[in-house]
Amino acid sequence: MMKLPDSFSNIRGRETFARSQVLQRSWPVMLDLCVAGIGLACFYGVVVIARYWFGHPEPEIVISQSPRALPQYAFYSVVRIGLAYLLSLVFAIGYGYLAAYSKRVEPLMIAGLDILQSIPVLSFLPGVMLAMVALFPTRQIGVEMGAIVLIFTGQVWNMAFSFYSSIKSIPRELSEAANIYKFSRLQKLIQLELPYAAIGLVWNSMVSVAGGWFFLMACEMFVLGTRDFRLPGLGSYLQTAAGTGNYAAITWGLLTMIAIIVATDQLVWRPIIAWSDKFKFEQVESSSRVRSPLLHLLQQSRGLRSLRHHTIVPFEESLYRRLAEGRAAGTTTKIATVNGEETKTGVASTLLRGLIILVAAGVVLYAAWQALTLLRQVHGSEFATILKGAMATFLRVNVSLILAAAWTIPAGVAIGFHPRLARIAQPIAQIAASVPATALFPVLLLALVRIGGGMGIGSIALMLLGTQWYILFNVIAGAMAIPSDLKEVATLFRFTTIQKWKTVILPGIFPFLITGMVTASGGAWNASIIAEYFRLKNQTLQTVGLGAVISAATDSGQFQILLLATIVMAMMVVTINRLVWRPLYRLAETRYKLGG
Repeated sequence: MMKLPDSFSNIRGRETFARSQVLQRSWPVMLDLCVAGIGLACFYGVVVIARYWFGHPEPEIVISQSPRALPQYAFYSVVRIGLAYLLSLVFAIGYGYLAAYSKRVEPLMIAGLDILQSIPVLSFLPGVMLAMVALFPTRQIGVEMGAIVLIFTGQVWNMAFSFYSSIKSIPRELSEAANIYKFSRLQKLIQLELPYAAIGLVWNSMVSVAGGWFFLMACEMFVLGTRDFRLPGLGSYLQTAAGTGNYAAITWGLLTMIAIIVATDQLVWRPIIAWSDKFKFEQVESSSRVRSPLLHLLQQSRGLRSLRHHTIVPFEESLYRRLAEGRAAGTTTKIATVNGEETKTGVASTLLRGLIILVAAGVVLYAAWQALTLLRQVHGSEFATILKGAMATFLRVNVSLILAAAWTIPAGVAIGFHPRLARIAQPIAQIAASVPATALFPVLLLALVRIGGGMGIGSIALMLLGTQWYILFNVIAGAMAIPSDLKEVATLFRFTTIQKWKTVILPGIFPFLITGMVTASGGAWNASIIAEYFRLKNQTLQTVGLGAVISAATDSGQFQILLLATIVMAMMVVTINRLVWRPLYRLAETRYKLGG
């Protein structure tokens, strides 16, 4: 065999090295171009939405059942759910933070959260939609904002509960370390509370978005008295197809929704889950980590790293420096302040607080008086019907919770403990949770009627399909948050399966499980408005229940029945929360809290 000269070999080696350098340098450039392309696409989407929203409202929107309309409908629905989620995230963090640290108003805020999560979407509908349309009477944005706020009411409550319970269960040594280093409230929020709550917040975000898809059909197309509100979107497309019995259109709509959910899982949730895994509270680093190719590629982007280095990092350092200087100056000023001036300031703040409380009390009393005036129109027979429906819905909610917990707890622990299984099961669960059961309900209902069932069993099935994911995703988050050193100790001491569940698994997932059960209970009550009252092929099928009463009252514009049924539902949910879930919450904050 002929041997190549050394000089030729060196030249060839330099070529190979040069090619590797070209690839190494060109790949980050391609990533930057992809990121820039995504940014331009988002900007174009904002322009399209702005043109549509700020245009004149269309008096009657005809929902096309052609598959060609699906891309545009899907885009509108994704924007609505995305904006509703961002609004929910901001509200959940703010509300959960205030509830956790404001001792005086904490019971009131948690009671308010209990009441709000128990109010169905349709009960918010009249006030929200009429208010938004009145704010923007000549623009389409009024109806759009009303739909977004309605989707928000179906997404936000479990996220607020999750963030609140995460703050309450922060290990004591972490809080003490933050106090020793004199973290400001903002610094403590960014560097301790948000990271500690990240895993639970991420998984509850996933189930919240799934809940948004569940109620999308009710939020994009509904009747309010004599007015028919319709918005172009996937929800209205599926509701129109289900109402006319067009199973081909239902199939096309579901396939489009599944494609969106799969893309969202791969492009959004999986990178976020991999990123949040670094916030896991443990003393021994786990040998298996959740990975995301997209997150790895984004982390290798030179443009994003440069942007972060030149904008976010300097801003954080400047902000923390100013906060530290402000605290030091505030301490000095406080020491130098004269006692008389302190007394004047205290008196002024007390008067201002009293004035605010007085105004708020006046508003509440006026609203209560108007509500009582409206409730005078309710007859005794209608009140008896509401109470009968409340008992029937109560039984269905508890049956659905028992059935949901029976399979979601072991399945969630298995997914959270085994990353390989999570890579397969998590996307499947996300897809199953996001597919609105209301779109599958016509087929399920027809099958139940043929085998001798009906709306009674069908309503339980629909509640189960819509609320079991709250428990599953919270259990997964709780299992993933269990420190690896606890698992290794259980393995080292050769715990049996029963011992692992009693000493490691159940105590570790207990705070997350209670959060999931509370939100699932509220979600089941909320889902009753669709599960007990359904339109199929121009027919209205309903069963005895409080949800059916609320849906029927919304359709007919009987606001006095709607108000009374909503009050009864809220009172029942709050009573259950106070007698059952609140003591379990306190147990999770004390006995099953990580740390000494």
